[in-house]
Amino acid sequence: MKTLTSLIVLLVLLVNTSAQAASKQEIDVYVEETLNEFRQHSPAGAKLAARSRGMLVFPKIYKAGFGIGGEYGEGALRIGGQNVAYYSTAAASIGFQLGAQRKAQIILFMTDESLGKFRNSDGWEAGVDGSVAIATLGAGEAIDTNTAQQPIIGFIFSNEGLMFNLNLEGSKFTKIVR
Repeated sequence: MKTLTSLIVLLVLLVNTSAQAASKQEIDVYVEETLNEFRQHSPAGAKLAARSRGMLVFPKIYKAGFGIGGEYGEGALRIGGQNVAYYSTAAASIGFQLGAQRKAQIILFMTDESLGKFRNSDGWEAGVDGSVAIATLGAGEAIDTNTAQQPIIGFIFSNEGLMFNLNLEGSKFTKIVR
């Protein structure tokens, strides 16, 4: 019975989050704030971002789980310093998990090929349509050389809450109209 109650609460949270979808202007503001925080806390990440062909910025991804979990967020694809398209990210998971969190996520496309493959997909899934190398923040000023040479690099930061998971596998990215 507790699992069923938790599942209902989780579904209500995710439905509520998606029902209160942000406007284009709100996403633009949140993306700028997130990029400023990113530049401030990771000069090495900012240098990589400057070399990227494009980047997906998700300022607020909400995740909750009790055995069964889910997450949802909205963000923008930036190319040449401009938001050119808007996307949502969603994922579900099963396993040992308990809690809720909010996080920010930035995915850098370092090659024209990886960016083109992402933009030409109807729905792109991390780990299936492209492998994302996770870079860690706060572990010094440098980013691992192997990570820095990957075609797609992900950053997860600003974790708030009681759950921690540095994983993008299974996250689905879908274009939205804003």
